[in-house]
Amino acid sequence: MKLVESILTKNPCYTAGRKITVKGLMLHSVGCPQPSASVFVKNWNSASYSNACVHGFIDGNDGTVYQTLPWDHRGWHCGSGSKGSGNNTHIGVEMCEPACIKYTGGASFTCSDTATAKAVAQRTYQAAVELFAMLCEKYGLDPLGDGVVISHKEGCARGIASNHGDPEHLWTQLGLPYTMSTFRAAVKAAMGGSTAPSGVSGTKIMGAAVATAEQMQTYLKAKNPSVAQSVLDMVPLYLSEGAAEGVRGDIAFAQSCLETGNFGFAGSAVTLDQNNFCGMGVTANGMKGNSFSTPQLGIRAQVQHLKAYASTEPLKGECIDPRFKYVVRGCAEVVEWLGQKENPQGKGWATGAGYGEKIVTILKAILAAAGGAAPAPAAVPFTVKVSIPDLRIRSGPGTDTAATGKFTGVGVFTITEVKDGPGSAKGWGRLKSGAGWISLDYAQKI
Repeated sequence: MKLVESILTKNPCYTAGRKITVKGLMLHSVGCPQPSASVFVKNWNSASYSNACVHGFIDGNDGTVYQTLPWDHRGWHCGSGSKGSGNNTHIGVEMCEPACIKYTGGASFTCSDTATAKAVAQRTYQAAVELFAMLCEKYGLDPLGDGVVISHKEGCARGIASNHGDPEHLWTQLGLPYTMSTFRAAVKAAMGGSTAPSGVSGTKIMGAAVATAEQMQTYLKAKNPSVAQSVLDMVPLYLSEGAAEGVRGDIAFAQSCLETGNFGFAGSAVTLDQNNFCGMGVTANGMKGNSFSTPQLGIRAQVQHLKAYASTEPLKGECIDPRFKYVVRGCAEVVEWLGQKENPQGKGWATGAGYGEKIVTILKAILAAAGGAAPAPAAVPFTVKVSIPDLRIRSGPGTDTAATGKFTGVGVFTITEVKDGPGSAKGWGRLKSGAGWISLDYAQKI
């Protein structure tokens, strides 16, 4: 799925600035023969257009999703009914319709090119499945739950929307085998069975640090024997500042090692005296980036910036991150998604390929640096306790292998083999049951 942000900043709905607590998603189709989403984006982005405003359009030509409102913004997409309005609870998304249809009255239409029309409808349906799966994961929604994923037609029947027949009217008249029941099932399947953001595989940015200050210092001295003592002295700040915002400080430190060349600053866009150890503000070649008055403030800003990517929760301290406002909140829950090329939304901290994996590689080396010696391989078999219900099981040791579509559930499990692999700092464990591999980051050895 390709997602393009095209916020309708001039539309009166956007400027009204009302927010909602997202409880569901509503699927629409535009009700006119226009497959190009950009036409709607252009026409609706006007201060004089007060008829409607939705959260997104799905282009009929290529399936691109255009996000036109922040997801938690109150839209004007479904009107109201006898029991209120879905605008207060649901995100609304419009699928564009084929150019070869002609409405003859109400929801009825004729079609001059059925094959083309079906291709457009199939394209928008699939993109909608992927988008709704992403949004359900983002907001912890179960697409099979009552009233969670509905059409405009179903919203009307539930008394929370105006009298429309979309999008089912399009599928029915084109002879497509789609219903809202098949759509909800497809969204569920696209989520891999997960209904919670915690089902995302990878190295979570939020949480308690695993590495100690001593491990971080040992790693740094091994990589850069001439590192300044002032740098070694500030290493504990990563843990304290990270803990203050619920961010893994060892991940922030690993990122700093990557951005500064292990604090040697060779080839780095920033210098030691800037107290900017993550390249913040270096958005183009030749830019110097931001500066901070003390190392602690520089690390604090970095931690806050990581939280902006990893969470939608508000900061606990005063915001000193000058670029916090530019981040799409919660778009990179795991380190592996900090690179724009790997991020499902195309967002991220850096444009270089494999940016997040490079940080994870450094983190693993830090965790192996206790006393300068790598830990001995884990003796198998052993048992682990899993305390989350949706720990994803993969076919191999790493996030680069296929998900099986199954989860461990809460319980005690036997591990028969341990291997390193992308997406886990502690390694991957093979389940005795033969179901596959799990990340040991989310399992406690007992």
